[in-house]
Parts: sequence; C-alpha cells; structure tokens
Amino acid sequence: MSLRDLNKRFGGLSNAEAEWMQRIIADWQLVADLVMADLVAWIPSENGEFVAVGHARPSSAATIFYRDISGQAPSREWANLIRKALETGQQVASGGPVSSEPGGAPQRVLAVPVRRRLSARSEEVSETPIAVITRHANLAELRTPTRISIEYQDAGNALLQMLVDGTYPDFSNPTGPRRGAPRVNDGMVRLDAEGTITFANPNAFSAYSALGVEGELEGQILVEAVTNALHVKSIEETLPVVLTGKASWRADVESKNVTLSVRAVPLKREGKRIGALVLSRDVSDLRRQERELITKDATIREIHHRVKNNLQTVASLLRIQSRRSTSQEVRESLAQAQRRVAAIALVHDTLSEGLAQDVNFDEVFDRVRMSVSELAATTHTSVNVFVDGKFGQLKSEVATQLAVVLTELISNAVEHGLAGRSGGLVAVSAERRQKQLFITVADNGRGLDDGQVVEGLGTQIIRTLITGELRGTISWLSPSDGGTKVVISIPL
Repeated sequence: MSLRDLNKRFGGLSNAEAEWMQRIIADWQLVADLVMADLVAWIPSENGEFVAVGHARPSSAATIFYRDISGQAPSREWANLIRKALETGQQVASGGPVSSEPGGAPQRVLAVPVRRRLSARSEEVSETPIAVITRHANLAELRTPTRISIEYQDAGNALLQMLVDGTYPDFSNPTGPRRGAPRVNDGMVRLDAEGTITFANPNAFSAYSALGVEGELEGQILVEAVTNALHVKSIEETLPVVLTGKASWRADVESKNVTLSVRAVPLKREGKRIGALVLSRDVSDLRRQERELITKDATIREIHHRVKNNLQTVASLLRIQSRRSTSQEVRESLAQAQRRVAAIALVHDTLSEGLAQDVNFDEVFDRVRMSVSELAATTHTSVNVFVDGKFGQLKSEVATQLAVVLTELISNAVEHGLAGRSGGLVAVSAERRQKQLFITVADNGRGLDDGQVVEGLGTQIIRTLITGELRGTISWLSPSDGGTKVVISIPL
C-alpha cells in the first residue's frame, strides 16, 4: 500500500505532512546507501501506536528485512525508541543490539524524528516532529572501517540530522524520474563550503578522469576542474550551481567522448550550508540512445508528413479529374475516392504532429466533420453533425480504417438520406466500455428503401473494413420515427 493509503487507513497526518513524508520517501534511497542500513518511516496512528509507511533497502550493504514491513507495527523495543524520539525531537539510539523480530538479524537501531519545512518561501519548520525514521544497521555485517565507509557514514549522518532540522529534502530536489539519475555508488564527491573536493570515491575519480579532469580530485575546486577539462570559456549557467553544490539541482556535463549526469545535494548544519555531495554517473550510452530515439521519432513524423502530402496530392488529382469528366457517374465515383483518400490523409497528418503512434481520434473526427460540411454545401443542403461521447486514443491502423468508414457513412447520409432537404441532422455517438468501442451514426433523412441497404461500392468498403480489418460488427436499422441508424462495435 502507498503512504497515502496507509495514512488514510491508520495514521493522522495532514495532507501537507503526508506530502512532506512522500518527498522524503521519494529521495531517501540516497540516505540508505550512505548509512549502509535499512530505513523505515513510521507515523503515529490514531490509537496512539505507530505504523510503518515506507521501507528503503541499502544498495551498499546487506538488507535486514527481506520482506517489506510497510503497514506493520513496530516491536516493543522499536516503539519505545520511536516514541522517545517523537517526544524529545532528538535522535535516540539503542544502547546495544535489539531484537530483530521481523528481520532475523542482530541490529542497532537509531530513531530519527522528522520535522517538516512549512513553505518553500521560508526556512520555518514545524515545532514538533511529524514522524520518525528508524535506521537499522546490520551488526552481522560489521567490517573494518574504510575511508569510503567512514565518508559515507559521515555524509549520511549529516542528512539524517537535516531530517531532524527539517532542511532535507529541499523543495527544489529533482523528484521527477529521469533515465541515468546518479546514485551514490555511481560516483560521489564531497565538497566543502567553498566548493573544494574533500573526498571522491573511485567511481567518481574514473568518471571525471574520462571527462578530462587531470590529477587527483581531492583538493581541486570541482567547477574549475570541470571547466578546464571541457576547454570552454563558458558553460551552461545551471552547471556551476550544481558543481559548487549551492542548489539541489541536476545537470549534464558533456565533452566530446563522455556525458556525465551530475546531481548536487547541499549539506546544512543549523540552517547554514557546510558543503555538498555531488553525485555523478556516466550516461554516455543512455544519452546517445535518447538522441537516436529522438532522431527516429523525427524521421517517423517526417514519413507521416510526406505520406499525408502524397495522399493530398492524389486527392487533388482525383478532384481535378472529377471536374473534367463529362459523366455524372464518373464525377461522383471520383469524388467519393477523393474523400476516402483525404480521410486517410487526416490520420497521417495527426501522426506527423506527435511522438506517439496512437491517435486522438476525436481530433481526427472533428476534421472529418469539417469535410462533410463542405460536401453538404455542394449539395445545397444544410447539415449539422452532432457528436456525443469520446472516441479517445486509437492505434493508427484502427484510426485510419475508422476514419474512412465514418467519412463514408456521413457522406452517404448527406448525399442520399438528406439530399434535397433544406436542413438535416447527423448524430454520432461514441462509447468505450469493456475494451469495446461502440459507435452509432443516425440521421433524420428519408431512411432505407424498403428497409434494405443498397449494396454499392461504399457499403462494400464499410463492411470489409469493419468486419474484416477491424474484426467488428455493423448493422443498418430503420427506426420507426424515420431516418437511418448504423450501429458499429469494434474490439480494442
């Protein structure tokens, strides 16, 4: 269950408090990786107890909990720590190993109270904590401390204290998904308040070396080292903000051979910035694939655009040929062919305007209606086409065939059912239910002769497209109050 569902069922957080906790959970994988421990978020329930609303496993160490404990209550020992942290507003650690009832491994627990920043426009935070996050360190995984583990733990503890102070996460934290977002183990450097590198893990060293940064990273000012490596006088204006760690933003650093995705996480103590973490990841292959996809999308759109132009050219040729013909029957046949080609061109025109290969058929049908209005003008008939319901998104192959069918049906209603009348009505309804699209086309014209459908070329095209290509059904009806009604069902 999501945090929102669990809060609605068990907890008593306000909407603003739940939103703040959601921000934390969206970005706390970073903290779990740094402290090398499981994190569990707890909110007070309405009965005075606590309920887990989130769980993060570290990628830098073994997890304690092999099953998600969201929705569960804490053990007695955990509950005492959580309640004390919530009441005092300070971090509370277990004096020694505590029981691991849900997990199965000895652990040391730290309860961290969470305060909420009240507004993006001020530094004011809630007076009392709104929730508690517990850190569960696996004592069975204790190893000899290394420089990397010490630096990770120190940075992670700084972020935990920022949770207590209400300064993490920042409102400007990048929460939207993006391919290639950097993680701790991809590459991490730590900066002091002046932007000088005080620590760099091996992957960060490799990433910046590939970018062209020479020598040891520690001791260098990151933004200057990157600027010199790129051999440019100026760089994108957001990049220095990220490389100095002044704001919690993301950016890409591109050289001829390498593209790095970088993200800054400012570190604060008592509201003042004391440095930052800068996460880096080599995303050269990902960005190249994205560029290739963009190129392919542009190519596909251009193909649709050219197909549309070619179809419009064919339609224009048919129109010219129709005008030159002296036979009324030939003129009508060519005019019908021209409308069918134009209907297909409408779908390709819509496809050329977007990235998806699905079509918003309501937009296509609006243009079909316009073409029918032009047809009515040529027959000296005033026809109103009303639409009830929505067709929605359709696959391009379905949209192409349906556009031809509806053009044919409405044209038939105008040319035959409503011909010679001063005015008329064509009502089209569309409804989607249970993976079926139901369409009704009805007019108030003279109706079917003897209740039978004339089996001309247009009728054959409609039947073939609906029953053969679209695997649907179609039926013509003669209502008792007059006119013609066509009912179509298409599986989606």
